[in-house]
Amino acid sequence: MSLTRQLGLDLPFFQAPMAGVQDAALAVAVSEAGGLGALPCAMLTPEAMAEELRHFRAATARPINVNFFCHAPPLPDEARQARWHQALAPYYAAYGLDIDDVPTGAGRRPFDHQACDALEPFRPEVVSFHFGLPEPALLERVKSWGALVLSSATTVEEARWLEAHGADAVIAQGLEAGGHRGMFLTDDVTTQLGTFALLPQVAAAVSLPVIAAGGIADARGVAAALTLGAGAVQVGTAFLCCPEATTSALHRRALQSEAARHTALTRLYTGRPARGIVTRLMRELGPLGDVAPAFPLATAAIAPLRRAAEAAGSADFSPLWAGQHASACREAPAAEVVRSLAAGLR
Repeated sequence: MSLTRQLGLDLPFFQAPMAGVQDAALAVAVSEAGGLGALPCAMLTPEAMAEELRHFRAATARPINVNFFCHAPPLPDEARQARWHQALAPYYAAYGLDIDDVPTGAGRRPFDHQACDALEPFRPEVVSFHFGLPEPALLERVKSWGALVLSSATTVEEARWLEAHGADAVIAQGLEAGGHRGMFLTDDVTTQLGTFALLPQVAAAVSLPVIAAGGIADARGVAAALTLGAGAVQVGTAFLCCPEATTSALHRRALQSEAARHTALTRLYTGRPARGIVTRLMRELGPLGDVAPAFPLATAAIAPLRRAAEAAGSADFSPLWAGQHASACREAPAAEVVRSLAAGLR
């Protein structure tokens, strides 16, 4: 049975979970339009997640995908942290900030038993993960609710690993995708393939349903992905300018400008490779250098600088996550975006 039929969807469209630029409102809109809405929870406390899920369940009876990170928290590295602070110190000084006042804290939490406890009463139809899968005991709990488990693969090897370790479907995340790379078996970005090179190889390598993600933002991309073996497509960037998204005004402006044609992978904002519109920070420090600490520790020092710059009307230090087809992002209700993608099914 296809994922679309299994989940009772009208259309084979999954909204990509996009932490920091959406809440339950976008998930509701996509689900009501016949796709699968998603709620990103990596930046939410269990209490905030529960509140968003209550909002979703009150607004629609349609299914939802609840998404989590499952990274291993890094060990502290004082030398690397000092190097990071030294690199950011001139920017801090320019905004009258003190680099020594940087708060501690990761800003991203992996899926754990506390999150699982808060999630269980809602029994989501889909639970998806980035950076692999959680520990077997947590995975077993999620599956005991009847939820389908999805996770991102950026290589054939990762897809095979996910199949062997209990995933019910694989998201083939091409290099074009905005936001964090889901890579977890390697940190070598030279292993990363474009969507339409990765997709048929993953489809041939595993027996699970495959969802195509990365650079799909219009009907032609949908048609191509389905032709190459995808059972569904996952779309993110195309929804960033929808009124239901919480994307900032600065981010929206960048998405609708010529700047959106130049995206790059960077470790600077969180410590892991993620694709976004090129900013001053990326140009001056080098997007993939080793100056930033391990994921997700880089976020602590970026946050105060980002707030100060944004208050002054600048996105120089903001993570403007976007895929390589950002030019297709437009101001339109999410339901209209879904309808435009559906033209690729004809």
